[in-house]
Amino acid sequence: MLFIAYQTLRSRWVSFLGTLVALVLGVAQVAAMGALLMTVLDLPDRPVERFAKATAVVKPDDGDWNASQHDLGVRSLPESEGVKPALRQKVADTGGVVVDRAFYAQLDGGPKDQVGHPWPVARFGGYRLTDGRAPTGKDQVVVPSDQARTGEQVTVMTAAGVSRYTVSGTVSPVDWEDAVFFSDAEAARISPRIEALVPLGPLAAVRSAVGDDAEVLTGQDRHKADASEDRDRETLDNTVTLVPVMASVAGTTAVFVVASTFAFAVVQRRREVALLRAVGATPKQVRRMVRGEALLVGTLASAAGVALGLYGAQLLADVLIAMDIAPDWFEVRPSLHWTIVAPLAGAFLVGTAVAWCGAVAAARRAGTVRPVEALREAAVDDTGMTPARRLLGAAGVAAGVGLAGWIAFGKPQSVLSPNTYVTELLVPVLAAAVLAPLAVGPLTRFFMWPFRNSAGPTAMLVRESALTARRRTAATAAPILLTVGLALSLLAATDSLGAARDHGLRNSVTSEYALAPDDTPGISPDVIDKVKRIDGVQITAPLLTTVYTRDEDRFDVNDGLVVDTAALKHTMDLDVTEGSLDQLDDSSMAVADLWGWDVGTRVKIFLGDGEQATLKVAAVYKALRGSDVAYLPERFAASAAYSRDGLARRAYISLKPGTDRAAATAAIEKAVRGNGAKFMTRDELVATESAYARHLIEVRQRSTALIVVLFCFIAILNTLLMATADRRRDLAVLRLAGATPKQVVRFFVAESLLVTAIGVALAVIASAVNLIGLWGALHELFGAAPIVVPWAVVGTVTAVSAILAVVGTVLPVGAALRSRIVQLVGARE
Repeated sequence: MLFIAYQTLRSRWVSFLGTLVALVLGVAQVAAMGALLMTVLDLPDRPVERFAKATAVVKPDDGDWNASQHDLGVRSLPESEGVKPALRQKVADTGGVVVDRAFYAQLDGGPKDQVGHPWPVARFGGYRLTDGRAPTGKDQVVVPSDQARTGEQVTVMTAAGVSRYTVSGTVSPVDWEDAVFFSDAEAARISPRIEALVPLGPLAAVRSAVGDDAEVLTGQDRHKADASEDRDRETLDNTVTLVPVMASVAGTTAVFVVASTFAFAVVQRRREVALLRAVGATPKQVRRMVRGEALLVGTLASAAGVALGLYGAQLLADVLIAMDIAPDWFEVRPSLHWTIVAPLAGAFLVGTAVAWCGAVAAARRAGTVRPVEALREAAVDDTGMTPARRLLGAAGVAAGVGLAGWIAFGKPQSVLSPNTYVTELLVPVLAAAVLAPLAVGPLTRFFMWPFRNSAGPTAMLVRESALTARRRTAATAAPILLTVGLALSLLAATDSLGAARDHGLRNSVTSEYALAPDDTPGISPDVIDKVKRIDGVQITAPLLTTVYTRDEDRFDVNDGLVVDTAALKHTMDLDVTEGSLDQLDDSSMAVADLWGWDVGTRVKIFLGDGEQATLKVAAVYKALRGSDVAYLPERFAASAAYSRDGLARRAYISLKPGTDRAAATAAIEKAVRGNGAKFMTRDELVATESAYARHLIEVRQRSTALIVVLFCFIAILNTLLMATADRRRDLAVLRLAGATPKQVVRFFVAESLLVTAIGVALAVIASAVNLIGLWGALHELFGAAPIVVPWAVVGTVTAVSAILAVVGTVLPVGAALRSRIVQLVGARE
């Protein structure tokens, strides 16, 4: 039967072309994403940058610290404290030392990630003066030659303030950092924290002096001291986070489409299988033939898909780089390394297995075809709903409704995690696709009801054609259902979550005005002090720091915000569940309910600058995961420059009663102008914050939706081409009955539009289940939160799906109409 399967593929290659294309694309997706993920596990060594010309680097380190388990910028306690004076002296005694400090220092108009260093450390990164001389005074700097010229006056923004400096010299720019170099004394004034040491003495003596107090980095390990190490980790973490989500959604969609396409191809050959049965083929032989066809198609398509996926892996990597998800040096190189061979081999096996599994159910049905069916010239198709499919569909509906209820009432926080929530959106959509044959009848009658009294036979023929071939109608509607359903669910979830966050932020901020960074990563405390000195102004500018608490032999790490506690309650509306913000003072703090600390609890905290304090919990407020912080008194402001960059991410401003509003706002605008901050209303702040906060979520979900929709677009065109190309006999009957070519085309176009309408209707029903669960979750998390559907985008996806359905119908019909009627009549399955 394998030989017969081979001959069948040769003679009926057009019927199998759709299955082949679907499988090639599905395998290519799995191969590309697998290769991308595995490449992340075996990255090439990155070149040492800032300390390339240093023999060794001494850097504080916590051996138990795993940076990948923390957000970018969060340091361990030893790293926050930096190199201590005692250790610096020990290393200096071995033969000299050069101190490195790394801090925020941005030229006016310069890049936001610009960094400041003391000049003596510049030579270890290969910097050489191209003009001028090294900075010696407190008012001198050296900058890259593409940003200023020697002798110019420049404004530099730091956490210590905004100051004017004279450019004493310039260096050639490098591609791994934008640096501003200060004199050693000025760098120490701006940033007391010592980032690292470059020892000049013998390495053995240095190791002995350092002991267990820090880490001595040599060779390739010196790259750990580069700022790009953290940036690369963040982007690669985003890649590792995003790609599995994309792979799970796109892979599930691909498997479903491929299996459905193969099963549809077998159903189309029902009369052919009946002829084999009529000439003596046993059911077992028929099943073996179908499985043989699946094996041949699966092997050929999987091989082509693997080759396409290997090329597509780098294409996908380029897309992620363009979206700032992956680092710009990331690439997937074809090789025989296991990180490439393993995912490609896995994709090949998956493709073959999908083709085989997709054929198993179809082969079982093919084995039940009776020989007498070969004599039928017309047959009314059944619904295509086998007991197994009914059971699977019922389980899918139960799972979809159950997940929606669980998301709405049991675990609403899951909508905040795209990794899990995106995959949950798949369930109702796939369940609708499984049960599609049951919905064909009711939906066909519903959509054709307005045309029941229309002149001419077209409406009647379209209705009866859909009703008598429900398997075909459901199979051709399935790709449209997947396309519109997934696009609607994913994009509506993204936009609704963004709107809910905006609503929550708007309700939590009670101040009328705010300050936000103006092309800078944050606002200098010096600028905040200028605004605070304006009469009638109350300002709260949270400084981000890190709070360390000891849990037996390890430290728990949480975010902290240093604020003016007196002004906090006038500018922010925290949902306090226990205690009161009025009780905040220099020896207390407010914490999130997620931390499990009760009011009155006394907690010993450790801060990045080495300070320790025991604070009482004065208030507990309700917070979402990711927004849970401790509000600390201002006396801990110095720790912000050790744990983080010492900048305020935003500031909230309210005016005291009786204040001259026009005079106060004018004074605020004057105070912040040119100092890296901009004055705005609360609503403008919400818009700014929401644009930043939702960026990564939108990138994740929209990129996933894009890949799924593109694949489904191809599936729509592919399935409609298969279905229509196989209906030459239907076309011949219409022509023999007197239908003109124009009427024939009109019939097939009307039928394709009906199929589109059925697919869209099922997509809306499935998406409604998802959105009801989403609405419940957002209501629990943020209060009143509307469901926002990007109708323009969803409408465009629907319109393109309809156009592809029409194109997939018109092309084969047009080709068939060029044949003579007698050739159409002679066409056989």
